[in-house]
Amino acid sequence: MIQEIRNEMELSFDAISDNEAFARVAVAAFVSHLNPTLEELSDIKTAVSEAVTNAIIHGYENYYGYARPDGKRLPEEVIHPGKVRICCLLEKDLLHISISDQGVGMTDVEQAMEPLFTTKPELERSGMGFAFMEAFMDDLEVESRPGQGTTVRMTKKMGVGDWIDSEE
Repeated sequence: MIQEIRNEMELSFDAISDNEAFARVAVAAFVSHLNPTLEELSDIKTAVSEAVTNAIIHGYENYYGYARPDGKRLPEEVIHPGKVRICCLLEKDLLHISISDQGVGMTDVEQAMEPLFTTKPELERSGMGFAFMEAFMDDLEVESRPGQGTTVRMTKKMGVGDWIDSEE
């Protein structure tokens, strides 16, 4: 008999560049009991990194840590308050990740998802964030409203491990 396996985690953190690495590692740790391959872990960490970075830079316009190669903040640079929220849900072999902000939102999601499109060329942004998320995850949905923030939902089918098919 196949057990119905479901596990969730949720976290919220300040929208600053230092927390992008934390988010990647937290989600990787959450799926670690599945014994993911290095490729699966790398895909997940890259997609999470891109979504969190987008929330920080585009959602809250917090450039500190991203804008300058030396990482130093200029006196006129302001870190805007805001939180990035990550929710992960494991249902059997499906990992669902939701990353959201309450920032400025987008007026044209389709345009934002076009490869090489960026609203921050001065920050040397490549405009490939959504393309990477699409490439590394099995499903990607983006919902955004101007002035209300953005939610990125991603799904990845994980390799089926022993814990999924274990019998009672």
